Amino acid sequence: MAMNPAAEDAGCEPAGAVFLDKDGTLLEDVPYNVDPARMRFAPGVPSGLRRLAALGVPLVVVSNQPGLALGLFEEAALQAMQSHLRRMFADAGAALTAFYYCPHHPDGTVAPFACACRCRKPDSGMLERAAREHGLSLARSWLIGDILDDVEAGRRAGCRTVLLDNGNETQWRPGALRVPQHMAADFDEAASYVAQWMAARSRSHA
Repeated sequence: MAMNPAAEDAGCEPAGAVFLDKDGTLLEDVPYNVDPARMRFAPGVPSGLRRLAALGVPLVVVSNQPGLALGLFEEAALQAMQSHLRRMFADAGAALTAFYYCPHHPDGTVAPFACACRCRKPDSGMLERAAREHGLSLARSWLIGDILDDVEAGRRAGCRTVLLDNGNETQWRPGALRVPQHMAADFDEAASYVAQWMAARSRSHA
């Protein structure tokens, strides 16, 4: 069986992962979209996913889905969207290890989702849950996102982060946890940066 390159970093120590935001990062930014027919990869995503897949590390999507709390769709629609996203990954030559979503919003109208929580980005609950359930090292992991709330979630979890400078961040609220390790013009550039870092780390621990 092929070894996971990240798992070889230090013997049996936990492997790192690449956490991926969904809307505006992996997919074209269509607000509250769960319709598979409207799901399109953003620029550079297929080639970027192939770069990451070549590393053999887990690829984990972490996505705020407040549409559930706001009553815009039901969980059954979200499950169909996840299944389609897995097929899109496979068509690009990659495998989606896991999909985590936050259904909450403090201004929601649907109980029990209408509440504050620790999983909604910029908090780090989804990443921490993924680490527990998949035995991942957050310190070895990266997060790629398109807004600073993604960066903050990754930094809170102890990950390194890449921000896609694609115009989706409009507020630019400053903060010590809102500074990414790298900024990239598109997903492929972000994936290339992460892949080079992970490959170099793997070689240094060989």
